[in-house]
Amino acid sequence: MKQRRIVFVVFDGFQPLDLFGPHEVFQYADRLTGGYSCEITAPLPGPVRSGSGLSVHSPCGVAGLSPEGVDTLVVVGGGGVDRARHDAALTRWIATAGGTARRVTSVCSGVFLLAAAGLLHGRRVTTHWAREEQLVREHPELVVDCDPIFLRDGRVWTSAGVTAGMDLALALVEDDLGHEVAHAVAQEMVMFLRRPGSQSQFSVALWSAQPAGDAIRAVVAAIHSDPGARHGIDDLASHAGLSPRHLQRRFTVELGTPPSAYVEGVRVEAAKRALVESAHPVEAIARRYGFGTAESLRRAFHRHLSVAPSDYRDRFRSTKAHL
Repeated sequence: MKQRRIVFVVFDGFQPLDLFGPHEVFQYADRLTGGYSCEITAPLPGPVRSGSGLSVHSPCGVAGLSPEGVDTLVVVGGGGVDRARHDAALTRWIATAGGTARRVTSVCSGVFLLAAAGLLHGRRVTTHWAREEQLVREHPELVVDCDPIFLRDGRVWTSAGVTAGMDLALALVEDDLGHEVAHAVAQEMVMFLRRPGSQSQFSVALWSAQPAGDAIRAVVAAIHSDPGARHGIDDLASHAGLSPRHLQRRFTVELGTPPSAYVEGVRVEAAKRALVESAHPVEAIARRYGFGTAESLRRAFHRHLSVAPSDYRDRFRSTKAHL
């Protein structure tokens, strides 16, 4: 098998996991198949210090590395990207290498370097949610969507930050070598699952606002403790000790989303775990987590993930799933 040449671009102030996570994915895949060779380059040869203080060694700077023959260009992100994108020599090299590479990719704020190199005009891209406003403001020529954890637009792949780079790399491995190899890499790396690119950066538990008062906290606790229970507005109001109308207003103000949308989000997350971790039929999972029917679960999955429950299970469940 001919090795695919993967070149990672780093700079002072890069995010370590943006490099190390994807790099290890390709290295594990190479150990299984011999399909990849990985290189690291930077503006200059020598040590490159990350934003957290860890350093990596760049054997040669971009001036000494041929941009020809790159299969996949991976530009990492990090706080130093705002300075790096003004490095004319670096952006010229990225433009040249990216212009002929089979694939051009970025992790997190690495998308700013690809944009500075002129490789993204008119493309649909993503990045870390915290950089969305900046990317939209500075690059109106792009179609920015910061909900998915990664996006593909032709030969250009972009991802959200930090761990999302590993999901991106696994998707690239699957694109090259197939589902079985990518799944084996995920198992070797003890990754919980390979998330689809359509999965949102924003999970209900992590990204909704926190309740300000005890009444709404009681409602949220009830929803998470048993997602499949009856959680109509009257049921939730009884947990809060409020009228349904008052609960609706306070819940929406404190959490930034209506109770019904919050309940559905929690139920979708519970169903995702069940699909990955168990062999229960989709119909049973739909009933258990409050959707009632498999069709209702399917519609909710398409709203949140743009994928059917059965496809989600087929693509991302563990081979060790059990009853």
